Amino acid sequence: MSEYNVRLDAFEGPLDLLLHLINRYEIDIYDIPVKAITEQYMDYIHTMQELQLDIASEYLVMAATLLVIKSKTLLPKREEEDYDQQLEMEVEEDPRDELVRRLIEYRKFKEASTYLKEREIKRSLTLTKQPSNLDHIEKHQEPVNPVSNITVYDLIDAFQRISTKKRKPKPTQTKIDRQEIPIETRMTEIVSELRFNKGYQTFQTLFPYPNKEHLVVTFLAILELMKTKQISCVQTTNFNDITIQLTKEDAG
Repeated sequence: MSEYNVRLDAFEGPLDLLLHLINRYEIDIYDIPVKAITEQYMDYIHTMQELQLDIASEYLVMAATLLVIKSKTLLPKREEEDYDQQLEMEVEEDPRDELVRRLIEYRKFKEASTYLKEREIKRSLTLTKQPSNLDHIEKHQEPVNPVSNITVYDLIDAFQRISTKKRKPKPTQTKIDRQEIPIETRMTEIVSELRFNKGYQTFQTLFPYPNKEHLVVTFLAILELMKTKQISCVQTTNFNDITIQLTKEDAG
């Protein structure tokens, strides 16, 4: 399969990914289990690499930082024989403190940006001019948000579960047949499947084959359809199935 790189604006950086993991697994941000969070973070990075997503260097820097913090937490504590000398020593800082400070600061800015965005939307509904007859002006439809109530990280997590579920046991002898699947062809197939199923379908039903190339191409095709606003993704509540549906323009 030829290399096909995709970069989405929904990726907001490594701190955003860490907050996603902390919220998903209900982790206390002030007492982060470094070993568990590092493993989950590395799983996401490996999945992004497998999908040939364009990973910024800051993701890799954060991965290295987590590994350094993990190694520091595994070091044995030094025992001081002289109790008075131990009291005079400066208390060593928890290696997680700097990361916790950055996460808390990032979360504050993210909440503030969400609040300001809501204020902007409300303010945009306020008019300060006299009413005018606008019947002659063509009404433009609001742009469709391709991702509703979920993030790209949720899609990657769903893909991880599908990839693990459909993974076949490795046979003793394997015959490899190279079969390239164009992204554009799979995009057309997905749109046709959605139209056949009244415009919507669950995320996992779009992955009928366990073949790795087919899984990856299907996922990239979904991302590209979202990027071009031909489909949208909806998840009613946390951990529910993700629904893929055609936009109004393509549903017709």
